[in-house]
Amino acid sequence: MYDLAVIGGGPGGYVAAERAGAAGLSVILFEKRELGGVCLNEGCIPTKTLLYSAKVYDYARHGDKYGVNVEGASLDFGAVFKRKTKVVKKLVGGVKLKMKENAVEVVKEEAVIQGKSGEGFAIACGETVYEARNILVCTGSEAAVPPIPGLREGLGGVVVTNREILALEAQPESLVVIGGGVIGMEFASFFNSIGTKVTVVEMLPKILGPMDDEISAMLQAQYAKKGVEFHLNCQVVAVEGNEVVYRDADGNICRAVGDKILVSVGRRANLQGIGLESIGVELALNPAGRPYGIKVDDRMRTSVSGVYAAGDVTGFSMLAHTASREGEVAVNTMLGKEDWMRYDAIPGVVYTNPEVAGVGVTEADAAKKGLDCTVLKLPMAYAGRFVAENERGEGLCKVIVSKDSHVVLGVHMLGNPCSEIIHGACIAIEQKMTVEQLKEVVFPHPTVSEIVKETVFTLE
Repeated sequence: MYDLAVIGGGPGGYVAAERAGAAGLSVILFEKRELGGVCLNEGCIPTKTLLYSAKVYDYARHGDKYGVNVEGASLDFGAVFKRKTKVVKKLVGGVKLKMKENAVEVVKEEAVIQGKSGEGFAIACGETVYEARNILVCTGSEAAVPPIPGLREGLGGVVVTNREILALEAQPESLVVIGGGVIGMEFASFFNSIGTKVTVVEMLPKILGPMDDEISAMLQAQYAKKGVEFHLNCQVVAVEGNEVVYRDADGNICRAVGDKILVSVGRRANLQGIGLESIGVELALNPAGRPYGIKVDDRMRTSVSGVYAAGDVTGFSMLAHTASREGEVAVNTMLGKEDWMRYDAIPGVVYTNPEVAGVGVTEADAAKKGLDCTVLKLPMAYAGRFVAENERGEGLCKVIVSKDSHVVLGVHMLGNPCSEIIHGACIAIEQKMTVEQLKEVVFPHPTVSEIVKETVFTLE
């Protein structure tokens, strides 16, 4: 009998397996596709690889802004995607090596919980039944495909999700993106940079959903200048061939045409076919009474003793780094270590060009929660390094602080390379640092990260 069986080899599963193996537990990990899950194979890593190629192409085409002229710069779509595959393969190999180093047994088949067995649980995988004292469910999520007439029928052809679009063999001349969230905007960014005509149709009045309103609007304005067409407050009512039919804010029926149609309206937890019902694991329900994830406490424990869940399958914070931390909390709980999951300092990043990054409460969050806050903000140009590296680049840094205690509650930025800066803000929020304490931190000069210090010094 194993100490731990992990079902799902994504960021939550493989990190938990690594930590458990390193702590001396006997671990078996089941993954029906490839180690690394959606993030490594169909999400985070391949998209960032593509986006980096697009950024290099942008620099090549616009190098004259920096005194560098590149004549006849071109992009090889096939080579870009070939490199993406190479990067993914290399990193999957790295995860496999980590599992081997920590004595984690990996079974590449679909696993189903059969029920309780003695001191633990029985898990069927093919014709073999395994037993484990603890189970960690990390089955992740899949792209949500709403019941819009013609959408499902076109799936795999004109209509694609994040999975199919990463397997394209040729660059589409035009692309319609249904959904202006993080995934939708990242693909919009990539295809816009390489010359595809991009149209974004979004149901909400803004892109990037819960991210800072002002920063979202600034990013939208920058991409509109680059040629991306946005249709906000619009509800898609049908897909007819290569046409997206939508109703605009005034009730008019409009159409957007694309060689490909990317559906990017969120993700759904993979709850089916795992065998959760065989042991009575309780599911979390939305206001309509529909299950959206596995119900867990702050130790990642489910309603069944010995069964844990982490990552997208909880339906809560669907981010790879959240999943990894949740997996660690689950393992620490099994080991009897005091640890619990906290969500106040979970960063969100959009890898467009320019990047967007944020952590903690936004202005809208503060207003909704009735928090008495002060909003501090400065253009990114107040950091000399930003000006040196971003010719005519527009950016913004916002710091949300409690009005009475001056505790840092949120930091939100637009501008490169804010994805590499935001972790400092995460630490400040996690440690409940005040503006006064942050002012005493020595930042390296010249760096773009100095914008955070410059911004907090605007507090009177």
